[in-house]
Amino acid sequence: MESKLFAIFVFYPLLLFCLSFHESAHAWVAHKRGDDTAKLLGRISLNPIVHMDMIGTLFLPIMALLTGAALIGWGKPVPVDPRNFRDPRKDSLWVAAAGPISNILLAVAFAAGMRLAWTWLPISVLKILHTGMILNLVLAFFNLIPAFPLDGGTVLRGLLPASLVPAYDRFAQYSIILLLVLFVTGLLRYVLIPVSLAANILLP
Repeated sequence: MESKLFAIFVFYPLLLFCLSFHESAHAWVAHKRGDDTAKLLGRISLNPIVHMDMIGTLFLPIMALLTGAALIGWGKPVPVDPRNFRDPRKDSLWVAAAGPISNILLAVAFAAGMRLAWTWLPISVLKILHTGMILNLVLAFFNLIPAFPLDGGTVLRGLLPASLVPAYDRFAQYSIILLLVLFVTGLLRYVLIPVSLAANILLP
């Protein structure tokens, strides 16, 4: 019972905050790069309601937390119109990278809070900070998997030589199959090994 209460009243609000920060970062960088599509829709905001997807942010995460099933969730995709960018491929790369980078920054902030207040904060607060750090690292490294619709797919597309982009776009049509294979087979846990490595660096 205690673990479910923690999941609903601590972990889930943390998840909403981290997802909102992630999506807001996408919208903010898109605005800075010349596309105001997301800004005009109010997506540069930490209000979770504007980033909420009924299935990916509400139904699936809550069901997983209540039942103990594997946690799957996502925020509402930030609308971006690359036609407004000066360099659509490179600017799209930075917009995509902004999400994972924002989560890494949050992970560093949570870890810094633990380091600075380790000796006098109650265990319950330290647990919240630690959960926030791990959650953000998971979001960052999961989204950096180089497969669409994850951010890593757009980041890799922006890094490739222009001559390879058409071939990559053809391959990207099947990215969702790759993600399903990783999830169903359990191989996803190996993709997230960097989470443990990063956590050990932040809190040795």
